[in-house]
Parts: sequence; structure tokens; C-alpha cells
Amino acid sequence: MVDDLETLGGSLEDVRAFCAVAEFGTVSAAARHTGETKGAVSRRVSRLERRLGVRLLARTPRAVTPTEEGLAFHAKARDALTWLDEAAEGARQSQAVPRGHLRITAPVDFGMDVLPELVARFRTLHPQITVELLLTDAPIDLAAHRIDLALRATVEALPDMGYRASAVGRFRIGLYASPGYLSARGGAPEAPPDLARHDLVTKQELAGAVQWTLTDARGRSSQVVTRSVVAASDYAGVLRIAAAGSGIGPAPDLVAAAFVAAGVVEPVLPAWRLSEGTLYAITLGGRDAPARVRVFRDFMRERLGAGG
Repeated sequence: MVDDLETLGGSLEDVRAFCAVAEFGTVSAAARHTGETKGAVSRRVSRLERRLGVRLLARTPRAVTPTEEGLAFHAKARDALTWLDEAAEGARQSQAVPRGHLRITAPVDFGMDVLPELVARFRTLHPQITVELLLTDAPIDLAAHRIDLALRATVEALPDMGYRASAVGRFRIGLYASPGYLSARGGAPEAPPDLARHDLVTKQELAGAVQWTLTDARGRSSQVVTRSVVAASDYAGVLRIAAAGSGIGPAPDLVAAAFVAAGVVEPVLPAWRLSEGTLYAITLGGRDAPARVRVFRDFMRERLGAGG
């Protein structure tokens, strides 16, 4: 069955030529419609008849008319060509018109505290695009899971994944604590060494002493050894624990922005940072990606202010 379909599939234009002759009634009219010569149209129909092993047209010096077999073939072939043309147009439109279903994967913390508002704004601009979010910190193969776009944050260079990666945002990892915690501890630290007198909420396993290296805008660094009292698996957890008053915790400013705006945490030692990083949009194709993917990637870059 597959071999037969593949053999006929190589003669798609021959099928179109036959359908044109059947619909316009003459080879001359079919030739004008297809933009080919009369001889080319005749050869196409003859080639199709040989492949099928049946005569599709009854030919006389004055006219050509479909045989009974030709009428039956035309009825189904015409529908098949229409469906194929519609499918091809749909594929072309997906490259030009932003619409359809967009599957996105993102880290848990970014997906919980940053993406919801961005997705809402994006859909206001593009209501014809539906969005599905898969939040996980584990790397996912885009092709195997039918993912259109993966958002990945890293403080290092991305490994070679065989996919197109574009920077859509920058972030810095700073320190945050609740106003209540800082008030209870006599105020916020004024310099990195002051952290040694505070409780830390960390994104790692609890393992006693914790050493942090903080850097300021002038490139000065300061190492601090202090103790972790609570650990969480992601920055979203760190921020929520810090907001509850357990201590001072690190988080990317992109993730912490909503918590700061709500007043549940505030920056600690704002002139210092633990590290800086980049948020990437990873896709199966660059310029060849569907329009729905390109407009979301551009939207993220505009909203998050990446330089490119």
C-alpha cells in the first residue's frame, strides 16, 4: 500500500493535469489553466494512465471526455487535491500569520512567578494563539515532546543542544528578606560580613555552613560564610520561605520583582549580587520557526529588555 502511494505521489502534477482536462473539457483549455503546453498536458495524462493501468479519457479528433473510470478517479482526486492545497496553505500561513497552539516549557520559578502575567499580556495582543505551559527544571527534548519554545535561565554558557537559542532577558541573583524578619533582627545588613549574623534560606541541600561570594558593580568581591536554616529546590520556594520570615534568601530579580512589588520581601544589600545570568528562548528553528513562536520570542525580548 505504501509503495503504491509513493509511486502515485511522484505524479501529483499529472493528476492535476488530468483533473484540469476533465473539468475544462479540452486539452487546450487545460493547458491555458495550468500554464503548460498542450503536448505537456497530454503527456502527463498519458503517463498517469500508464501508471494506473486504466484509460481515464476517451479521445476523439474533436473532444476528450472522461471514461467511467476517469469520472470516478476525478471525483476522489479532486477532493484529495483540494485537501492537499488547503493543508499546504495552512502550512504557509503558519509561517506568516501568528496563530495556533504554542507549547512552552520553562523553569518552575520563572514559570510560576513571571510567565503568568506575560502570557496574559501576550494573549491580549494575540488572542488567536492558545498557550500551554509545561513547568519543569529538567531539560526536555523539544522535538520528542512537541515543544515549540523552551525558556532556560543560566549563569553560564548554554551547552550545545542542536537547537537555536536566543537571549530574551538578563537577570541578576540578589538577596531578599521580609520586612518583618529584618525588623525582628534589628534591621537589614549594611555590608556582606553582616550576613554572618543572619539566617539564610538557600537553593540547595542543607549542609551546615554556606559560603557565598558577592560582587558589586565595581567588581569588588566579598566572601561570607554563614548558616543555612532552610533550603528549597527552586527560587520560587526560596522567595516564599523568605517572605514568610525565615531569613534572607537569594533569587533572580526577574522572579523576585512581583514579591518586591507586593511588599512581601525587599532587597538586601542591593548593591551586591551573587551572580548574573541570561534567559534564553530555545526553539527548533530560528527564522524558519512558525509565526506563533517568533512573535512570542520577540514579545519576551521586548518585555524583558534583552539586547539581542
